Amino acid sequence: MPELPEVETVRRGLAPALVGRRIKRARTKRPDLRFPFPARFAARLSGRRVDALERRAKYLLAHLDDGNVWITHLGMTGRWTILGVKQQPGDFYYAEPTDPAHTHVVIDMEDGAKLEFNDPRRFGYMDLIPEDELEAHPFFKAMGPEPLGNHFHEPYLKSALAKKKAPIKAALLDQRVVAGLGNIYVVEALHRAGIAPVKASGSISAQRLDKLFHAIRAVLEEAIEAGGSTLSDYAGVDGAQGSFQQRFRVYDREGEKCPMKDCGGAIKRAVHSGRSTFWCPKCQR
Repeated sequence: MPELPEVETVRRGLAPALVGRRIKRARTKRPDLRFPFPARFAARLSGRRVDALERRAKYLLAHLDDGNVWITHLGMTGRWTILGVKQQPGDFYYAEPTDPAHTHVVIDMEDGAKLEFNDPRRFGYMDLIPEDELEAHPFFKAMGPEPLGNHFHEPYLKSALAKKKAPIKAALLDQRVVAGLGNIYVVEALHRAGIAPVKASGSISAQRLDKLFHAIRAVLEEAIEAGGSTLSDYAGVDGAQGSFQQRFRVYDREGEKCPMKDCGGAIKRAVHSGRSTFWCPKCQR
């Protein structure tokens, strides 16, 4: 599933084609994805101008000029692609289309660009929600702060984890603690911070939590700069694959030597709650 850096990469790729521009026509090719489309979904998008495009956790939020917010969750295999022609030097290079059999939403923009949402497994979903109801909506009302936002800081992390008995990896994947963190980047951040993924959250010292806070920020920022991680079929809106997987220190590196200087340990793998965990038992404690 695309995680925060991948969704942010998609947001940045979509923004030049959407923000400040008007949707000429929206079309759906089936009645549902993971969930049914909202009533008159295509008709309600058609003719609307996109005033802003944001990301909240792993959701894309397109703010429309009628006061509604068009929400997209990519699910496991959802992918937005922009089709068109490069007009001027420096303009966006548009991708070739994906398999049309799995294209379920088509957006024609007034300037001639076309956006297609392709989702072979159909675990993605979309909705239209009034902007003033967004924070209270079930998608968002219990979410913690954004890990790259101003409300996520060292004192907050210490307070959120205090007295928690849950393993630190599970706590960081809890969207009520921090929004948008996924398995890959939690594993990578814990390795950089030298913290074992099974360590009880409330037993970690303030000094080590400070290190973890900075590791989370650094991993996410580096991953966004690299366009995310492509492990199977993730790609940006221009069809480009992410490259952060080439910088993984522990994720998917079972049996390899730990990259930390003078460690000498080997990367281990275990399955916790159906997700693979990778860590170095020697330097992560």
